[in-house]
Amino acid sequence: MMFGVDVGGTFTDVVAIRNGVIEVTKVPSSRTDPASAVIEGSRRLNVAGSAVFNHASTMGLNAVLERRLPKIAFLTTEGFRDVLDRGTVHRPLDGQTDPSWRRSFGDAKGSPLVPRYLRRGIVERKTATGETLIPLDENQAREQLSVLKKCGVEGVAICLINAYVTPEHEIRLRELVHEELGHGVQVSISSETSPLAKEYERSSTTTIDVLMKLLFTSYANDLNRDLKGIGFEGKLHFADCAANLLPWEEALDRPFRILFAGPAAGTISSAHLGSAIGRSNLLCADVGGTSTDVSMIQNGRPFVQTTFEIEPDLTINALSTEVSSVGAGGGSLVAVSAAGGIQVGPGSAGADPGPACYGRGGTVPAVTDAVLLMGILDTQGFAGGEFDLDLKASRLAFESLTTPVPFDERVRSAYRLAVANMAEEILNVAVRHGVDIRDFGLMAYGAAGGMLLPAVLDLLPLPEVIIPPHPGLFSALGLLSSDQAFYESRSAYVTFGIASADQINEVFDEMEAHLRSRLGSVADGIPVRRSFDGRLYGQSWETPFIPIPEGPITGESVAGLIDAFHNTYEERNGNRFESIPVEGVTYRVELIVPSEKVEYVPADAVDVFDAEPEGTFVLSYFADEPLQAEWFLREKLSVGALVQGPAVIREELSTTFIAPGQRATVGRCGEIIIERQPQV
Repeated sequence: MMFGVDVGGTFTDVVAIRNGVIEVTKVPSSRTDPASAVIEGSRRLNVAGSAVFNHASTMGLNAVLERRLPKIAFLTTEGFRDVLDRGTVHRPLDGQTDPSWRRSFGDAKGSPLVPRYLRRGIVERKTATGETLIPLDENQAREQLSVLKKCGVEGVAICLINAYVTPEHEIRLRELVHEELGHGVQVSISSETSPLAKEYERSSTTTIDVLMKLLFTSYANDLNRDLKGIGFEGKLHFADCAANLLPWEEALDRPFRILFAGPAAGTISSAHLGSAIGRSNLLCADVGGTSTDVSMIQNGRPFVQTTFEIEPDLTINALSTEVSSVGAGGGSLVAVSAAGGIQVGPGSAGADPGPACYGRGGTVPAVTDAVLLMGILDTQGFAGGEFDLDLKASRLAFESLTTPVPFDERVRSAYRLAVANMAEEILNVAVRHGVDIRDFGLMAYGAAGGMLLPAVLDLLPLPEVIIPPHPGLFSALGLLSSDQAFYESRSAYVTFGIASADQINEVFDEMEAHLRSRLGSVADGIPVRRSFDGRLYGQSWETPFIPIPEGPITGESVAGLIDAFHNTYEERNGNRFESIPVEGVTYRVELIVPSEKVEYVPADAVDVFDAEPEGTFVLSYFADEPLQAEWFLREKLSVGALVQGPAVIREELSTTFIAPGQRATVGRCGEIIIERQPQV
């Protein structure tokens, strides 16, 4: 038996696989006690006897975005205390022509991760080649630490210039922190957390790491204790930003890697199901309450990036699945624009009070209110029976909007604008990767994915929309579709050539030895994957993940690494510059430990047949006049069942809407495939 849990801001999704059967439940999340929802869901599905418990959470990400953070300090080389405020000086597209734009994490915006008075400079300096230019002034460091002690900081992030080359000053400074502030203060040093070049990214990653230590350490220990209290005796894993699994103690060693995992888990889940149903090219869209997260799978593999931003210019050095988000979801608020028209998002009703129909005091209409008024949602048994929806509250919320737009157009516009916002982001992802969207199906999941995304077929030339089994908990299923992954990375600027082969080989041998010693017998017999990020000499950016074959790196084999760089560079950029030397920047080793996964066993193919509806309903506000539509129960639809739109397919934790002019067919793994009606 296996358990997967995805802790979101609105709901905590829990999935269990017992004797090949998938069981699911959904529990409202708690901001004040996030572990309580996890334990409640685990109790409902009886976690006792489970071999593994795989956990993903947005708790850390939400705390950073909302600035619900503990007080920490930042120590760096004297003269660099404002590196966290400056960032990389990059601006998002919408801020490039706005002179008033300020970084959300900067001092000028008033919401820095570390206030300036807690950012202190330390007298010391290492050169880029590792020599000591200025020795560490321990007396001056102790003076700075005495200030931090008076301020009552709970954690300290240490990032000294060039510490990724020689860490001795950071290691000694950590000892001084514990001497002056006590061993109860959490400390992260950049040479262990993220020993990579580029000062800002290393600084921001180390800062996030110590924040995550303070947020996750007690949570993880309490969760492990409480799970044991209800009979769980298996292995607890946390998922990282690429949805790779880590033993929970390993995850807490460098917890910046588990900042968020839910969106990545959804992508992995899509790839796993796509393999079973013969779809290797997919656009993936996870529609939740606040946002829609879009990713892409090409040739069966998701895109993994070496860094990611959680806010514009707030960069984290972690391997992560490339996910693009737009503020459009079931909880997106419907408002009146300056011109008097209807607009949707990016604000969200969240979980509390939620959309007006939740009956928790919300008075501003949300997209969910519009879909309820249209008749797509049923008022009873929402979220697996958690509560009923209030149709009158939804109507009153839309009526309260101060706009000359007629009521029916308010509802229709809210629905169409939400769909249009999602369609735009899906198209943007395809365009950024230079692919033909007509070659990609759309995997639509999340609690609101089946409800909203099939209408995208009317806006984009996608061939199909696929609704997976259990779409509302599909990301949690992704946690049962992934492997354990352990990796090390290190930076060193090395020009590749015969003379540097031994240096490159030494870097990889040291990292592999450290990785295997850390894992012990778990790593026996498992090959290590090696890669490097390189650049043409003189470039300021790298081409990542250049593969390195097994075997020692010698003067003869280094030519193959140079050729591999040029091949990858040409594939990604369309040009080849063999006359320019290749410089290695970051080196990686990765060890994959296979895990047991959810299995999708295709049923025998059958001829398509018309499904039998459970009843009818009136579809309002979709067109100029109300339309008669049919509704179905998903659990009663077998392989080959055909549903003609307009129709709704309902299940315990999700709803799928098939618009007029569309048809849906149940596939061999239980997926629903929605296509346009063929032209006669």
